[in-house]
Amino acid sequence: MKILDGKSTSASVKAMIKKQANSLIEVGIKPALAVILVGENKASKTYVNAKEKACKECDIASIIHRLPEQTKQEELLALINVLNIDDSVDAILVQLPLPKHIDEKIVLESIKDSKDVDGFHALNVGKLSSGLDGFVPCTPLGVKVMLDEYGIDVSGLNAVVVGRSNIVGKPMANLLLNANATVTIAHSHTKNLSEICKNADLIVAAIGKPKFITADMVRDKAVVVDVGINRLDDGSLCGDVDYENVSKKASFITPVPGGVGPMTIAMLLSNTIKSATNRAKKLGLK
Repeated sequence: MKILDGKSTSASVKAMIKKQANSLIEVGIKPALAVILVGENKASKTYVNAKEKACKECDIASIIHRLPEQTKQEELLALINVLNIDDSVDAILVQLPLPKHIDEKIVLESIKDSKDVDGFHALNVGKLSSGLDGFVPCTPLGVKVMLDEYGIDVSGLNAVVVGRSNIVGKPMANLLLNANATVTIAHSHTKNLSEICKNADLIVAAIGKPKFITADMVRDKAVVVDVGINRLDDGSLCGDVDYENVSKKASFITPVPGGVGPMTIAMLLSNTIKSATNRAKKLGLK
């Protein structure tokens, strides 16, 4: 069994991103990511701080807009519109979840698709589904980059994605399909889930249930990627996979923490660089 180490992989990715950022700075383009945080969600604050720190490490400008919980939807949309038309801003990210009085779908669709580094805009979703070049959601993109880094060719593999969210499950399935894997999407209504998983060469678990994927659901030498992160009653973290037992059967497996998590932020920076590079090309600087 080999560990798919997201920490080391993300470190090498970030080193490359820093070089790319400095190349852009040399031609007069300072890559810039604007992050909007609405409210006082503790986890969201932690994520935003981590993104700000990662930007600094990679010489990307980080513009944080911290808005109060009671911010009106119209006010948020007005801020996004200002950022949409600001040519010095390459990337816009609205930290989720949003307060209940704000319509998430309307907000995400209001972000200009060329600055939508989360890959949630319908145009980017459509491009991914059609195999066209656009922005891919950061977590599934991080999974794919990590698999590539470890020389795991998914072409022809039977892949099972457990979870069908717009953030992970669906885009993960499309990425794997585009790479010629045979993909099954499983979810809470799937019958005979255990049998389906047993036939998988690759399992991507993103269902949000602690230790849901058990050893008896995994075939010998399967590749297992755990996207889940769950906090147990004792305060410890675990994924959607029973790591202790599944790791004894898998050929490759991601730990939690230290697996997919670090790759998500690295891909956010990578998407920001991609957008900044597009800006440079439009200006004839690249």
